[in-house]
Amino acid sequence: MTLNKFKEIEEYMQNQMQDSAHDKHHIYRVLNSAVDIYGHEDSVDFDVLVAACLLHDIGREQQFADLENTCHAEIGSKMAYEYLLSLEWPNDKALHVKECIASHRFRKNCKPQSIEAKILFDADKLEASGAIGIARTLIYEGQVGEPLYILDEDNKIIVDNGGAEISSFFQEYNYKLKRVYNKFYTARAKEIAAERQKTAENFYNGLYNEISNNYVNGIMK
Repeated sequence: MTLNKFKEIEEYMQNQMQDSAHDKHHIYRVLNSAVDIYGHEDSVDFDVLVAACLLHDIGREQQFADLENTCHAEIGSKMAYEYLLSLEWPNDKALHVKECIASHRFRKNCKPQSIEAKILFDADKLEASGAIGIARTLIYEGQVGEPLYILDEDNKIIVDNGGAEISSFFQEYNYKLKRVYNKFYTARAKEIAAERQKTAENFYNGLYNEISNNYVNGIMK
């Protein structure tokens, strides 16, 4: 990919990214991770990988406007395909990018098939690992108005029942963040994630204990 072609796609991406949890810096980190993983793999179409990384979240704004009915991976893959065709990309390469983006989401039952799709998936999921994963989750929870925690009738933090409609940080952590570590496809991504896992666990446990102890110690006898 020439620098001019990169800049053209980059500018289009920047115009689409309005979500602070999925801003241009998230895109660049995903791209950096993908390039790192790329260096440990064979027979990767670099142009497809770079374009897929740059464009993988361009459907976020539409999803944010309709969280219940819109999937940014599906919308974004179609947007990317049409955009690349407008740049006179070969149809097979534009379609490959579309397939990579369509299969990058954790919550969709659409598993990546090509090595480029697997690298994109892994690079994006590294953003849900470690300290960066927790920081981005907390930002996103605030954006959509979801609380840090929810208590049951005994003043215990609810940590389960996560899913399509996540209600709190603790539910999101147990539904996605702690499960992401066994979802990686590439050896390099697994290595990076393993280095980050303890940081995330320590934060979660520390936060859980601080909040729980606050309610226990504050109950009037």
